[in-house]
Amino acid sequence: MSYLDTLEQSLYNLITETSTNLPKDVRRAIKKAKQAENAGTRAAMSLDTITNNIVMAEDNVSPICQDTGLPTFKVYTPVGVNQLEIKAAIKKAIVATTADAKLRPNSVDSLTGKNSGDNLGEGLPVIKFEQWENDYITIKLILKGGGCENKNIQYSLPAELEGLGRAGRDLDGIRKCILHSVWQAQGQGCSAGFIGVGIGGDRSSGYDLAKEQLFRSTEDVNENPELAKLEEYIVEKSNTLGVGTMGFGGETTLLGCKIGVMHRIPASFYVSVAYNCWAYRRMAIDINPTTGEITNWHYQDGEKITFKEQDVASQVEETTNEIIKLTAPISEEQIRSLKVGDVVSIDGRMYTGRDAIHHHLMGEDVVAPVDLNGQIIYHCGPVMAKDETGNWVVKAAGPTTSMREEPYQGDIMKRYGIRAVIGKGGMGPKTLKALGEHGGVYLNAIGGAAQYYADCIKSVDGVDLMEFGIPEAMWHLGVEGFTAVVTMDSHGNSLHADVEKSSLDKLALHAERIF
Repeated sequence: MSYLDTLEQSLYNLITETSTNLPKDVRRAIKKAKQAENAGTRAAMSLDTITNNIVMAEDNVSPICQDTGLPTFKVYTPVGVNQLEIKAAIKKAIVATTADAKLRPNSVDSLTGKNSGDNLGEGLPVIKFEQWENDYITIKLILKGGGCENKNIQYSLPAELEGLGRAGRDLDGIRKCILHSVWQAQGQGCSAGFIGVGIGGDRSSGYDLAKEQLFRSTEDVNENPELAKLEEYIVEKSNTLGVGTMGFGGETTLLGCKIGVMHRIPASFYVSVAYNCWAYRRMAIDINPTTGEITNWHYQDGEKITFKEQDVASQVEETTNEIIKLTAPISEEQIRSLKVGDVVSIDGRMYTGRDAIHHHLMGEDVVAPVDLNGQIIYHCGPVMAKDETGNWVVKAAGPTTSMREEPYQGDIMKRYGIRAVIGKGGMGPKTLKALGEHGGVYLNAIGGAAQYYADCIKSVDGVDLMEFGIPEAMWHLGVEGFTAVVTMDSHGNSLHADVEKSSLDKLALHAERIF
């Protein structure tokens, strides 16, 4: 093959590996979290589902999480290497991996809402070049989904922080900002997560620095002794907050913290935090600039944890004495019998519905494409492909963050008779009130477990509103044994509100100055 053909194949392999196979250091961090949890808890069940999903994604060579994010490449080239050729090869590889369902089509026109279908568009994928004096090319890739991207946060110091008080322009103020960033994410960013922190710069360079930290190994030690101490402190104290995996409570809230620093102007002092979910998909390769071949894969040091020894089904059984079976259409009586903490297993039909669907259904005089009375809506934008007969199949189908639908959800449930909503991260007071008035429940699925849930989907029985694009269409799914936890019920109870309040009380214990 020619240099360009080989380069494109190398990039195809990089994208596929990043999307489907977690790096060794991330696996070891997740194993440590599993060992810290108490057996039989919701957090333990969630971590077992997560690790089962890791196994399935690798075995199936399919996306770990259905949200393959906004592909971001950092490319280091020797002087004289044609960067335009590399950019073109990256775009070709992106199109090819999208067509092969290694990536979900995620590129949406911000003005029209139209999905390009191939992950290309204005400014996409993100490609940043830097020249260096080495004689080889290094290409880094991170796939960071929207759920965790939406929990990024930036602080301008001095600031008043809930639970922690004033954060000043010093190391202790930085400490407070970082702790607050972990708390505010709750379970909406698919905790337990990793954070990259950028101190200084301006608003854009601070975020760039924060994201750059996510390319560091989870096990490295910061060269700056003060920051090394702070990184260790943040992980330790974050894991006392009790947010836990998926926001269910538990022993592990944060899996890693990496901090970078840069100079700033006198008037500005920013602390920028990039939150990454447990499905920490980043990889890097070295490439021969003459042949285009991969000469080295990064993040290969140490033991690879396979997670193949566990039995997820037995963990679900240990978590509760009763798994409640649900089949749509569901009656109001069935719904009102459910309470927070119940584990349900769903058979039969459910319908996907995300941002575009909810916005559409709120329109005046809009009629739903199907009868939703008594039905289940799944906040999910799946990765879909067609088989050899031309029929749609689900390649990845985990939940998306539900809080984005908070302005709509309660009204839509009452208007169309929907009884249950599945998503992740929970919803707010408006939805909770509607669950009580209408008779509905919120079911929390395990964020990022896209292979685990795809395996529960036995048929694709139809699709409506494809004009919104594959992730935003309404897919009619036939499921068996689809397991989720009731975290908001029709009696005014919300596990998410409880965990947020209790973790805020624990956060306040760290308000006193220590640096």
